[in-house]
Amino acid sequence: MATTADFKNGLVLKMDDQLWQILEFQHVKPGKGPAFVRTKIKNILSGKNVDKTFNAGVKVETATVDRRDMTFLYNDGADFVFMDGETFEQINITPETVGDGARFLLENMTVQVATHEGEPLYVELPVTVELVVAQTDPGLQGDRSTGGTKPATLETGAEIAVPLFINTGDKLKIDSRDGNYLGRVNS
Repeated sequence: MATTADFKNGLVLKMDDQLWQILEFQHVKPGKGPAFVRTKIKNILSGKNVDKTFNAGVKVETATVDRRDMTFLYNDGADFVFMDGETFEQINITPETVGDGARFLLENMTVQVATHEGEPLYVELPVTVELVVAQTDPGLQGDRSTGGTKPATLETGAEIAVPLFINTGDKLKIDSRDGNYLGRVNS
């Protein structure tokens, strides 16, 4: 159990048999009336964001979430298989739990896996990933870095929009949260 004074970003609350993660919180002490805490919370399983207000001093049940660094091994067709680097224990995680980040997963990539009571909740990739362009149309003479974009297929099979000067075989830095091109990596 925790009170509203214990709130911090990332704290996981257990309300109505569901897990909610605090994204933002603000203690408010109005000139008139009791203090309260305004929060923005995210349902861990559905990803839905909700604004919720708590009276100051209210006790809320917290959930213990274990975050561990794990290595992505392979996709067995149905699930993604990850290995704990310390215990060498392998766990299967469904594509729904891995989420949209699955399109940027490379074998032997280290990610954070959050579990609650042994059940995987979500997989968090590094903010940026470096991937090689597997296929893209060649740029034309006169293409500029400030010009338009074209589709490129990465080594993981993900398709993103890249500037016209990018060629097949280039190594790119990609934002794993939204799939945006961030720049070329010089090898």
